[in-house]
Amino acid sequence: MIFKNIFKHKHEISKEELYKAYKIFFGTLVSGSRLKMINLLRKGKKNVSEIVEELDMNQTAVSHDLARLKKCGFVFSEINGKYRYYRLNQETIKPLMKLIDKHMAEYCVHILRGERR
Repeated sequence: MIFKNIFKHKHEISKEELYKAYKIFFGTLVSGSRLKMINLLRKGKKNVSEIVEELDMNQTAVSHDLARLKKCGFVFSEINGKYRYYRLNQETIKPLMKLIDKHMAEYCVHILRGERR
């Protein structure tokens, strides 16, 4: 079974835990505002004020979404002077988003356009 091999190097995980972890991962991607932040951070690191301004969102919502993204490993943060900067996880999330873009262009965009396949 696939779930027995996924986490074998780090720790054991039950089938129930695996599907809960999937739900957390994909639930993180369900939020439109978090997706906007992920796509913004694909261009480079930003602080909260820059994200607030570029996405026209309130600071509380941005901070809440960034906390979720950070907790799930989608982004990392670093302090530079008086600002905390957020950057996309270059190892996993950046290539994943590139793959998602490719998949959407091939299989999903036609749905938005009302095209049949």
